Amino acid sequence: MFSFPTQAYLLSFIGALAATVLAVPMWRAWCLRYRHVDDPGHRKIHATPVPLAGGLAVFTGLTFVVLAGVLAVALGAFDLDTQDKLQYGLQRRALPLTAIWLGALAMLLLGTWDDRHELSAAVKFTGQCLIALLVAGAGVRITLFVPSVLFSYIITVLWMLTIINSMNFTDNMNGLCAGLGVIGSVFFGWIAARHGQYLVALLAWSVSGALLGYLPYNFPRARVFLGDAGSHLTGYLLAILAMLPHFYSPQHQDPRPLAILTPLFVLGIPLSDLVRVVWIRTRSKRPFWIGDTNHLSHRLVAAGLSRTQAVLVLWLAACLFGGLSLF
Repeated sequence: MFSFPTQAYLLSFIGALAATVLAVPMWRAWCLRYRHVDDPGHRKIHATPVPLAGGLAVFTGLTFVVLAGVLAVALGAFDLDTQDKLQYGLQRRALPLTAIWLGALAMLLLGTWDDRHELSAAVKFTGQCLIALLVAGAGVRITLFVPSVLFSYIITVLWMLTIINSMNFTDNMNGLCAGLGVIGSVFFGWIAARHGQYLVALLAWSVSGALLGYLPYNFPRARVFLGDAGSHLTGYLLAILAMLPHFYSPQHQDPRPLAILTPLFVLGIPLSDLVRVVWIRTRSKRPFWIGDTNHLSHRLVAAGLSRTQAVLVLWLAACLFGGLSLF
């Protein structure tokens, strides 16, 4: 019999996974009915329209777990010790948690709008900045121990823009973006759980469950896509999960300043891909936001791997990078 917090982690993971698995077919049918699909075209390998249901389903699974958890705490469904811990955490973090959920909804809507109308880069960046400012204003910020509120806002917005767009860049082969999202959220959940940060770990396990519930519908054969809505949402959630844990504090009994680099290792694959692609495009005097086939996944395919093999290799590399973060 599992006890708190392991029991809560399992419930959040399984609940998000099951809710997403059930949500995908419903959102897929909705997307087909209302022509919310990715049509075949330039640089696309699918020959028929594919429903853009992934982001909608992942958000549904995540929201289900959040609402179920809040309701369970409100009804006193847990034992007294667990109830006290969760209730205290929810009351203390009510504003940041609400802002995080609203930011996720806003990011989903921004990505859905982009899927429907192919927004310009300026409009997308503006929307991303506004959402990042919403989250930062609620107190979810990076400080790097610099005593400046302005600095914390700037670095938080830059971090969120970087992770959101790095994950958007990785959404170029079946399963790649979602798989990297699962791996990243599992490591963040593991790290938060090790440090006793229950709410952060619960959120991370919920994110990993929701993304894993979508993955069988997209890998290796795609029946649905994440779309910009899903890749934006995945990047947003990983950016949040990278900011919430306390990786290092001068007050720790065993302080390790290099622990603040943990998110860079956990997200090493999407970040290195982003840096590499931006450098190539900039050096070629092309806009860095215009897609091409210079991503790590494309290079692996050019080297002779199949698309499925390329994705598996990058998943493995992400696991190795994440493993380094634990040391």
